[in-house]
Amino acid sequence: MAAKTAELIWFNGAMMPWGDAKVHVMSHALHYGTSVFEGIRVYDTHSGPAGFRLTEHVQRLFDSAKIYRMPIPYSFDEVMQACRDATLGNSLKSAYIRPLAFYGDVGMGITPPKDAQCDLLVAAFPWGAYLGEDSMDAGVDVAVTSWNRLAPNTIPTGAKAGGNYLSSLQISTEAKRNGFDEGIALDTNGLVSEAAGANIFVIKKNKIYTPPATAAILMGLTRDSIITLARDKGYQVVEEPMSREFLYLADEIFMTGTAAEIVPVRSVDRIEVGSGKRGEITKEIQQSFFGLFTGETEDKWGWLETLES
Repeated sequence: MAAKTAELIWFNGAMMPWGDAKVHVMSHALHYGTSVFEGIRVYDTHSGPAGFRLTEHVQRLFDSAKIYRMPIPYSFDEVMQACRDATLGNSLKSAYIRPLAFYGDVGMGITPPKDAQCDLLVAAFPWGAYLGEDSMDAGVDVAVTSWNRLAPNTIPTGAKAGGNYLSSLQISTEAKRNGFDEGIALDTNGLVSEAAGANIFVIKKNKIYTPPATAAILMGLTRDSIITLARDKGYQVVEEPMSREFLYLADEIFMTGTAAEIVPVRSVDRIEVGSGKRGEITKEIQQSFFGLFTGETEDKWGWLETLES
């Protein structure tokens, strides 16, 4: 029996009971990984539930589908409304939204028929801290795993696709089975790429570093938000390749993602980062980010999109 996390779900154009959303066991995506998806946070703000950078997340869903030539049979506005309906229909004030487009039972064979259309679901449900409730304060222990991120021109890392996450599964599983909270991957050049499901930031001598797009990373919207907030506070943010040992010599490290939000790293490969505790700059960045939802940080960029009309 599937886990039930909400009462209702939006599936192929209609809201329905959570348990009624079913797909066939011969669905193409189940066999070949042909799905694209998004993760979107909804925060409880003084103006009501608000999707964080909702428009940009939905646009990235369509961009990912375009990269894989997967036609979504709904308009941009219809998907935006589905995100609202899935959240408000479950009376959620804070939530995680998961839109997912996939090929259903369109026949066997790697290449779907030319006239095949995607199915689309939008789920909204409560989801707390991805790496544990105390991770935001206490930080996490990570390991650089033996698994590399994908080489250029293999699978497009710029698309948020289901099949891509088998790489993340290997990275995270290896780390956790060896006693760590999360895993970090290097790219095929041996340089730091990203964590299994989050981008990486390193602080050294009050300067903030993060791997560039060419490091086989997903260009996270939370990553972009943190770069913007940090620069707005006067910090220099440098996007450049970094070696594994640069992590060992960092003053502070934190990871970012829609699910992870902002999580400090207290050790890498059992080497303590800085003092082994959340650093002051990391804490300041966290306060600026979460302040967007309490009103303590001005939303100069229009990132918060109220769901209620």
